Parts: sequence; C-alpha cells; structure tokens
Amino acid sequence: MLFFRPSRIARWIIASSALLPVWVPAQSEPAKPVFVDGQAQVVEAFSKSSDWIREHLWVETEFDSDHDGKKDRVHVDVTRQKQTESEGLKVPVIYESSPYFAGTGGGNINWDVHQEVDSTPPPRTFHPDIAFNPNRTRISNSLVGTWVPRGFAVVHSEAPGTGLSTGSPTVGGAPERLAPKAVIDWLNGRAKGFKSVDGDEQVTATWCTGKVGMTGTSYNGTIPIAAATTGVKGLECIIPVSPNTSYYHYYRSNGLVRHPGGYLGEDIDSLYDFIDSGNPAGRANSDRLYRDGEFAKGRSRETGDYNAFWAERDLLPLAKNIKCAVMIAHGLNDWNVVPEHSVRISQAVKGHVPLIQYFHQGGHGGDPPMDLMNKWFTRFLYGVKNGIEDGPKAYIVRERTAGAPRSGGNTPTPYADYPNPGAAPVTLYVGKGGNTTGRIFERPQTKQGTERLTDDVSIGAPALAAASTSPNRLLYATPELTHSVHISGTARVTLRLASSKRAANLSVYLVQLPWTEGPVNSSNLITRGWADPQNAASLTKGGDYHSMAPGKPLMPGQFVTMTFDLQPDDQIVQAGKRIGLMILSSDKDFTVWPKPGTLLTLDLDAVRLVLPVVGGATSFDLATK
Repeated sequence: MLFFRPSRIARWIIASSALLPVWVPAQSEPAKPVFVDGQAQVVEAFSKSSDWIREHLWVETEFDSDHDGKKDRVHVDVTRQKQTESEGLKVPVIYESSPYFAGTGGGNINWDVHQEVDSTPPPRTFHPDIAFNPNRTRISNSLVGTWVPRGFAVVHSEAPGTGLSTGSPTVGGAPERLAPKAVIDWLNGRAKGFKSVDGDEQVTATWCTGKVGMTGTSYNGTIPIAAATTGVKGLECIIPVSPNTSYYHYYRSNGLVRHPGGYLGEDIDSLYDFIDSGNPAGRANSDRLYRDGEFAKGRSRETGDYNAFWAERDLLPLAKNIKCAVMIAHGLNDWNVVPEHSVRISQAVKGHVPLIQYFHQGGHGGDPPMDLMNKWFTRFLYGVKNGIEDGPKAYIVRERTAGAPRSGGNTPTPYADYPNPGAAPVTLYVGKGGNTTGRIFERPQTKQGTERLTDDVSIGAPALAAASTSPNRLLYATPELTHSVHISGTARVTLRLASSKRAANLSVYLVQLPWTEGPVNSSNLITRGWADPQNAASLTKGGDYHSMAPGKPLMPGQFVTMTFDLQPDDQIVQAGKRIGLMILSSDKDFTVWPKPGTLLTLDLDAVRLVLPVVGGATSFDLATK
C-alpha cells in the first residue's frame, strides 16, 4: 500500500482488523509566530484565552531580606500558549514585576508638611493594614491580551514582601534588583521554581527560549532597570515607562526635601506602608528591620542630605552593568517621577547598548506607540531584523499649538537623538525689576545690586507667575518672541543669595508668559527645579547631585552661590510668548510648609541661566530681536 507522506495530503492507513483503507484528515502545520513589517502579528491559534496555560509558582532567590534564615521566594505567574505544551513550541517572555499587584494601603500615610525647613517633622503615626489573601493563584492579567496572541509568554512577579512573595519590602534595596534576576534565571534554567511557597516540588520553564523583555510603568518601570543593572543573562531588552531611578531624586532635590507631585508629604517610609501587603505574620519583623529601622536612620528627612542609605537606592552607579537594549519613555510634564530619572540612565548607557528615548508632553505614564514597542520586542526577543535600532534615537510628541486639532496629537516626531544634536548652550542674565517683571539679557549686567522676596507658602507658584507684581517672588523675562525657540536638554541656573534665617527652601521655575490659567502643563510651564542653600558648597557645577557632604546652616544675611540643574525638557516656545525665570522660596505643591516671612536676597549680577537652545545663540538672537 502506498502512503502519501506530505502533511497537506490525506494519507491512507490500513485498518488493523479488515485491512481496509481508512481516510484520516491531514494534520495542520504547527502554529508559529508571524511577523509582518518587523512586527509580531496576532495568530489565531494563540488567541483563544480558554486555551492558554496559566500556572503560578515560587522562584527561590539568592537573598534573605527578612533575615529568617531562609532564602526569599517570589510569587510568579505565567500565561503561555497551549502549543508550548502540545507542540513543543518555545517562546520568549515579556515580564512585568511590581509591589502593587496584591493591593496597596490607603489613609493618611504621608507626613505632615507643616514644619520649618531643617527641623524635626511632626511624627507620622498612621500605618495601614493591607488585606492579605493567601489563596490567590493569579497575580495580574496586564500585558496578556496584547502579547500572548502575538507569540510571547507573559510572566508577572510580586516584589519581595508583597502579596504571596516572602521576605520584606526594601523600597529600592538590593532585593528589588535580585528578585527579577532570579525569575529570569529560572526562565533560563539557572534558578529553582517550586509549586508551593515552602514546598520542594519543582517547576521548570522548558517552554521558554531564555530570551526575556521587561516593561512596566512607574514602580513597575523601575524594576526593569533594576534587573538590567545586574547584567543578568537572558534579559535582552526593556521598555521602562516613567521609572524611578533614584529614591533620593524621587524624594529630594539638591539637598532639599521635595515631595513627588500630587503626593505632598510622601517619603520612603510611607511608600513602604503603601506596599506592605505580604503575609501579616512577618510584617512586624519587616517594620522593625526597615520602616522603623534602616529607613528611620537613613532617610534624613530633617536635612534632605544625600548619604549611604540613599546611595544604595540609586541605580545610576550600576548602569554600567546594563547589557540589554533600552527603550525608555517619560512624560516631560511628569512631576511625580520627574524626567531626570529617565534622562540620567539614558545618558549613562548611550553608546553602549541600543537605546531609544520616547518623550511626550503629558504627565506620569504613557507607553510608546504600540508599533515601536512591538518592533523592539520582536527585534530583541525573536531576532527579526526590522531596523528599529538603526533608525531615530529619539521620538518626541510635540506640543499642541492653539487651534490645532486634537486628533493625531500623540504621534511622535522622530529626532536623531535627545538632547537634540543641534542644541547649544545660551547663557542669559537678568536685570532689575523682579517683583514686577525684570528683563532677561544675553549680555552680563553690572552694578545692579540686589532684590529680595518674602517667602509665603500659601501662595502657589501658578498664582505667582500670573501676578503682575508680587513681593513673594522674583520674575525676569525675555522680550516677546518673534520666532519660536526650541529648548532641548537640561537648563542650568547659578544664583548668589542670602537668607534671613539659617535654612530656607529654594524653588526655580522657567515659565511662559503671559501665564495661562488652567492646568500646569506645556502651555505655561517650561521646567522647574529645587535646591537647598545649605548645600551650596556641594552645588558648584550642576549635573547629577550625589554629594555626601552634609548641608551647613546658613549665616543670616551671608551670601552663598549655588549652581544646579532644572528638570530636562524638550519644548518649542511659540512666537508671541516670553520666556520667564521665576525664583521663589517655598513651593506649595512640593516642599515643606514653613511659616511665612523668610527673606531671600538675590545678587542680580551673579544670576546665570543657561538654556539648551536648538540653533544656539543664533536662533535665540533671531527670536528675541
């Protein structure tokens, strides 16, 4: 009997009893990923959610964060195609880790900001009790519907001390780097996974190719960078969105206590309380070790100084270990996790790994467009040569101009790099009149003397920028622009000032005038920054602040000089606007709230504002004349 062997042709077989031919339909070809224009496509055979294999397990780590004598185990869930079981299909993984998956704490967990600068804050006494469910088998469904049909498995894990993971929350400590490393090691067969939190029955990931990409937003975007700094083999690419790359830069600025936007009074110990969702049996021990122990000793809330505690929670010194491709995304008006968090890491890895920076004009969060993400994961997890790493190195969503339609407003403009390669520093100077509106000049001014402001935290920065005159701020502006000015990069200020008290807040805004009413966004704000005059001796050059030198109390009336950076930006200020430099003391939305009355005196001749302008001085001259 002749058999037709090609799989697309029906074959004959001999019935064992009657030796009669029996017709058997041909088997279809095994399902496999499909790529079009360099992107993974939805495959029908992968798309039926009821067919997906879902499992959860615990991966053993190399650390013992709660000091109980046992290595921590992190809770992991997996969603993969049925073909990884039935047809031997091997797939790469898109992985998200978080301390938020099991729920978070509420209530009044932040610090009372009514305090004098450089003084002992009122105690924080409320600690929430987050509900615990030991029977959870599913961590999250995020990413699953997007990526499993396209041929990727999706993995989630709960950070140490949260949900069903053992150990303690360390909020930026080494376990937050090593926990995702352990999961990636498990996916590559280098770490052990178990079916139960304390059992010994193992689970393996034979279905995984060993290639892993990570993504997530905010804390979930921090963890991909943290994992990448371990240099773990198998982590091929990451797409962190609005990541926090230094807890000091999240809760402090240039020696000053500065809260994340929208979370006034939050500090590292209140974030601990917000995520402390692990087994209640271990929470008192974790509180003793971290919140009431290491954090209380190291957070320097009274002074705002940088120290070894904060250095341990800074990913920048570890960025040299990053070996994977990085696509990083951030909102240029994100005042929760400010833009410097992404820019500082991008600058550290530029030229060493494939890098794309994506910025938009909005606030916290905001993924890159789906086609960019798909090409990134497809290129580095499946090896499809789609040219994504050879194209533009920066994508920036431009501002909406007056009267422009909202449709298409999220389409980014490609650029050769960020900061824009055409940007050059333009140094500017101020002229007297700051309680109304003084002038900004391109040439130094001399023998102008001083001007002063009186601190009053009850008046918010937007109101100060909109006021035609105010004793509570100093404001200096360019002439009305006749052409647009494209700012790309990080502005820097130098100020020489004196305080009437031993400590004071200092806040600096770069604004568009006239200030427009409404939300603080790219229509009125360019950028801003904060610093502590007590740390003036460490603020001499600008750049990343990580000085271990403690601040020194000010001598009332004695001048100190300080140079520091404002937040990175990429913004086109339109013709008809004026660029304004506003100096104030306490910032109602970000700093602590001292009693009104502190006087700051500014030496006008010593003020320097360095703007990164595309086209440099030539373009700026054209726009201001």
